[in-house]
Amino acid sequence: MFSSLGKKIFFLIILSAIIGYSYFALRDQSRKIRYKTHAVDQGDIARTISANGTLTPLELVEVGTQISGLVIQLFADFNDQVETGQILAKLDPALLNAQLRQSEANLKSAQTALSVATNKARRSQDLVAKGFISKEALDESEESLDSARAQVAVSQAQIARDRTNLDYSVIRSPVSGVVIARNVNIGQTVAANFQTPILFQIARDLKQMQIEISVVEADIGQIHEGQTMVFTVDAYQDREFSATVRQIRLNPTIEENVVTYSVIATVINEDSSLLPGMTANVRFIVNEKSAVLRVPNAALRYQPSQKELMQSTTPQPGQRLLYRLENNQPVPIKVVTGITDGSFTEIFPGALQINDALIIEEIDSSKSDKQDGSKFRFRMF
Repeated sequence: MFSSLGKKIFFLIILSAIIGYSYFALRDQSRKIRYKTHAVDQGDIARTISANGTLTPLELVEVGTQISGLVIQLFADFNDQVETGQILAKLDPALLNAQLRQSEANLKSAQTALSVATNKARRSQDLVAKGFISKEALDESEESLDSARAQVAVSQAQIARDRTNLDYSVIRSPVSGVVIARNVNIGQTVAANFQTPILFQIARDLKQMQIEISVVEADIGQIHEGQTMVFTVDAYQDREFSATVRQIRLNPTIEENVVTYSVIATVINEDSSLLPGMTANVRFIVNEKSAVLRVPNAALRYQPSQKELMQSTTPQPGQRLLYRLENNQPVPIKVVTGITDGSFTEIFPGALQINDALIIEEIDSSKSDKQDGSKFRFRMF
């Protein structure tokens, strides 16, 4: 009886030991950390600066009018190709013609007065020579003659002015190009008394355009004339265009304590796909290297959960720590980094080789198992 009871107790002790061992073994295994890695590779890295700009014609001419009047004819519209001297519009010349005729009449009157004053001055000279009138009378006649001559000159100048104004009633294109804006319609009255109204905007050549880019002061020191840049526009998101920095304007713009500078870049638009006013998403290429060792930036941000591993390794100034996975354990590696493009960073050869597995993230298997278990139980219900 005792022997049978002892066997049962012994069996229970052995079973408890097996269950306890299995429990702790499974718990240790569930707490085992898994790692997500990324291999060291070789590729190209370009350090860039991002900014936004607006496409504008390289040369934009605003055509206005120096006189006021009613628009009676239009000879150009949006997107029309025009040549230098081509008529764009005409203003009503009725008042200008009337003013010209009045000035011509005034000139005839002045010429008649000049003829009378000339004859009078000649007769006065003869009478003074014969002693019939005083010299003061001769001076008065000569003064009248000079005044008549001046009045003729004034009338001639007024006629020239009126003829010029009449010519201004015909609006002509000062350059050859394409009309990108028309701001008037037939029957509209334009007033040029205080400010010259803009009737047309003409782009000289849309085959060459420019981008006006706002660059913050923190990045302006890395941009220089002749620098290459690339950009995209929303209309062609899968296409990349290139441009060249032509000018860095020294006049800053300050808005809400943010200082920006205007950078002008030129772009060739051979197929006329780029249009004025488009927004350009610009990337300035500051530095570019080819076929270099590179690691993902996530590997540089990774910090191991094992505090003793972090405390045992201290990088020197100018060095960064990476963790290579060896035998499922993180091994710290000290490296010297170069340029970065925001996704990858250059590392100098030495400590790492191509295809080395670098840790970028830890995965706690115990949490994932609990989540899987909870999902399983949820499905059972």
